[in-house]
Parts: sequence; C-alpha cells; structure tokens
Amino acid sequence: MEERKVRWGILATGGIAAAFAADLVDLPDAEIAAVASRRRESAQAFAERFGAERAYGDWESLAADPDIDVVYVATPHSAHRAAAGLCLEAGRNVLCEKPFTLNLRETEELVALAREHDRFLMEAMWMYCNPLVRRLKALVDDGAIGDVRTVQADFGLAGPFPPAHRLRDPALGGGALLDLGVYPVSFAQLLLGEPDAVAGSALLSPEGVDLQTGAVLSWESGAMAALHCSIVGGTGGTASVTGSRGRIDVPSGFFHPERFVLHRDGSEPEEFAADPADGPRTTLRHEAAEVMRALRAGEKESPLVPLEGSLAVMRTLDAVRERIGVRYPGDAVAVTV
Repeated sequence: MEERKVRWGILATGGIAAAFAADLVDLPDAEIAAVASRRRESAQAFAERFGAERAYGDWESLAADPDIDVVYVATPHSAHRAAAGLCLEAGRNVLCEKPFTLNLRETEELVALAREHDRFLMEAMWMYCNPLVRRLKALVDDGAIGDVRTVQADFGLAGPFPPAHRLRDPALGGGALLDLGVYPVSFAQLLLGEPDAVAGSALLSPEGVDLQTGAVLSWESGAMAALHCSIVGGTGGTASVTGSRGRIDVPSGFFHPERFVLHRDGSEPEEFAADPADGPRTTLRHEAAEVMRALRAGEKESPLVPLEGSLAVMRTLDAVRERIGVRYPGDAVAVTV
C-alpha cells in the first residue's frame, strides 16, 4: 500500500457519500475502487459519476471485495452497526460516519469486531481532523488560556422538518441530538475529555424524538460545558472556550471554522485563520488523508479520532438521551455517567 494508491469502497450513495467521493477524487494517493447501494442503479450512477471500477447492488458484495483497502460507510446512522459490522467481519478496514452508531452498545460491538479481526476502524468525526480545530486544541493544551473553565457550543437548523422526514423518524435515530448534537459534545470532549456528570432537557416531537436539546456537562475539575442543538431553530454554530487566563471564540461553524480569535488576558486579540491551501471549510479530505496515513503506518486506529474517544462521546449521548427520555426501537441504553 505504501507504493500504490489506497483503494476505497463507498457504501451508500447519498449526499455525504458524494461529498466524500468528490474529495477523494482530488487526493492523488486515493482511488475509488467500488461502490455499493441497495439499488444497483444508484450504485452504477454513482460509480460512473466518480470513476469507480465496480458497482454493487448489495452491501455484501462490497464487503467481500478483496481489492478494497478500506470502506467508507455513509449510510444513515441507524444502519451503521449493520453496515460497518458486515465490513469488519469480512476483513475490511472501515471509516464510519458519525454519530458512530445509535448507542454505546452498538459502538462497543463495532470496536470489539475491529479488534477481533485486527482491522482499522475510525469514526468520521471530520472536525477532529480539521487543521484549524487541531490548532485550537493545541493552543488549549499548551495553556494559552490557562485552565479550561467553560465550553459553549451550539448547532441548530431552522427546519421545519415534516413528520415523515428522517430527522423526525425514531426508527432512523431521528432528532437533533445524534444528528447535530454530536458536534458540540465531541467539541467539548476534545478539549476536556469525558464528563463526570451529565444533565439535559429537551423539547420532544409527537414522534418522541428531540426537536431541540440543551445539555450541561460537568467535570470534577469544576469545568462545565453548556451545549445546544436544534432542528427547529437555525443557530450561529458558534463556540467559545473560556479559561483561567483568557478565551477562544469561534464566530461560526465551529466544527469547520474559517477563523477563531484568541483573547489572552492583558494582550491584544489574536486571530487564527484557515490556510486556503487546506481547501474549503467543508472539505472531508483531511479525515480521508488521516485514514490513509494510518493504514500505511499499520495503525488500527487514529490518534486524532481514537476509539476510546468515540466510545466516550457515545456514553455521553446515551446519558443525555436517558435524561430527556428519547428511545429508539430496539434500543438498549446503558447509562454510566
């Protein structure tokens, strides 16, 4: 693999799969080898669009394809356990969209499968691979604002979404928390780790999914995070990290920022901007590049998106859902926080 392109399989053909494939095409060391959908017509059209050699009308054929180095699972998250598990059991390496699964139990099962079959597995938390987010974390870790006291982050869409939409469907893991809230939770835990206590409140739909949710995470250090997500109100997507000696503000789109501002006590504000050479703020190429780097290095997980971190985020999401009373069909939520 060190001397040739990394051969990707794409499982599913929706919007996020197309966005990922478009970024793969621009990476000189990546190749889209095959694509699969439950409808062969969709797979064939996707393959023709992005230059894939093979198109499958079922997931099993893609998972069994020995010419694939890694599979990108781009299904709705309600199908992540089944799709990623199928690929891992077939001996494929996997990059799986976020949220990793519906609940902690399913994530634990995928991690166990990856370790049993000695395969690479990573959640597609592209925010963690973003160069500017990595710069922000490095500043915080280096003590630029002192000890972290609070984190605030929000992500909301205006909607309205009709009851038949996937975001309102409990069978598809609908609601604001898993689809959008995973970003504020992941941002807070990127900087502070897993919380020691979780509180939450939500507005629920008639179908039983959360239309908007507020969560407060607390740590024994005294740090707290105030997080919000919504599918009934468009928010600014802002974030702020306050420490004992300063603050970092992300004006908008904190999970793919164009810039952020560092305020050190007693100093003029410092602005950090994204490098145009890193591509547009919506690019997914950084997570793809990280997967390929790890595969070439023989690593089974990424230090940027470690499996223990993904498990910790799922524990928090399960805990929030337990507080707000959101259940999915067949759910088995084990709350440990």
